[in-house]
Amino acid sequence: MQLNSIIVRSLGAVTLFLSLNACNSTSEPVPAQPYDAGVFVMNRGNFFDNNGSITLINPNTKATSFDIFQLENTNSVSGGVADYTEVDGKGLILVDNSTTGKDYIQIVNSGTFKSVATIPSTELENPRYAVKAGTNKAYITCWDAFNEDYSYKPGYVLVVDLATNKATKKIKVQEGAEKIIVVGNEAIVATTTYTGVKTISIINTQTDAVTQTVEIGNEPRLIGADANGKIWFYADGKFVKFNLSTKSVENRIAFATSNSTKSAGNFAFNKEKNTIFFVYSYSDANDDYKQKGETYSFNINDASIATTTPFINKVFTGLSTDPSTGNIYAGFTPSLKQAGYVFRYQSNGTLIDSVKVGIGPEGFLFK
Repeated sequence: MQLNSIIVRSLGAVTLFLSLNACNSTSEPVPAQPYDAGVFVMNRGNFFDNNGSITLINPNTKATSFDIFQLENTNSVSGGVADYTEVDGKGLILVDNSTTGKDYIQIVNSGTFKSVATIPSTELENPRYAVKAGTNKAYITCWDAFNEDYSYKPGYVLVVDLATNKATKKIKVQEGAEKIIVVGNEAIVATTTYTGVKTISIINTQTDAVTQTVEIGNEPRLIGADANGKIWFYADGKFVKFNLSTKSVENRIAFATSNSTKSAGNFAFNKEKNTIFFVYSYSDANDDYKQKGETYSFNINDASIATTTPFINKVFTGLSTDPSTGNIYAGFTPSLKQAGYVFRYQSNGTLIDSVKVGIGPEGFLFK
């Protein structure tokens, strides 16, 4: 009986020890990091000054942290910020320097913004946009270097393995590779507005190979996926709805009143992804080529697009929507020699406030 009593007491002690350890391992929350939440603003900067930066806005208090990379590291990014995205705990800053051979990708810890690694200029040239393409995997569109006559070379999508922080492959695509999105196991790559290319490239993210090119229209600019999973582009002065399943164009929506002097750009969906916002602008040659125009919107089921009453009577250098609140964030650039602003609007276009940020605010990441 005495031996049994000892065994029972020993088993009880072991059970208590394991139980306490289990409690300790689950009861302690993971400490919050300074960059776990907020609105990240990508400020491209002035190209020849190489002074791009990223600003963090607290959407509740309007508290602002300027140039957070320099704040957390010993140096600035030394270039324009083309884009910033996050993949599995790491952030990728695409740095476009005005000097040939100095572009690179800065990889940071997304919670602390401390530098983790860089992918040097020997691996890429003219990075444009980044997107998550799988676990610890990113795709980065790149224009490549220009030819001697300043014409475009074929662009490519750089594959980055974030387990090793190394570039592993270049997937050749059309000239002027620009915005990219991933839907399921397919990545869609569109172009810039200067190359005359009419096609998009579709990449299988499992094989990292182009499976198809599809003609959309002259210089197709990618907008994104709507609530029904259809992909939208702007090409040939019209908005194009594309069915990714059938790889075919479903509809082309024209403006109710044509205007050859204006062009649409800086697109964004609303929270519900059934409305598209866009800036409709032109460069005024009689006023030092300033961008002038307005911001409009239309429903994805509209038969045509009216431009009689602006949604917001202002031109912006970037548009995006907070997916949690539906508030619209709009980048405003007074000039490339002074700080820009982010104007915040309710989903109906009513102004909420404005926040001072860096030079040339163009992109947003909501976290």
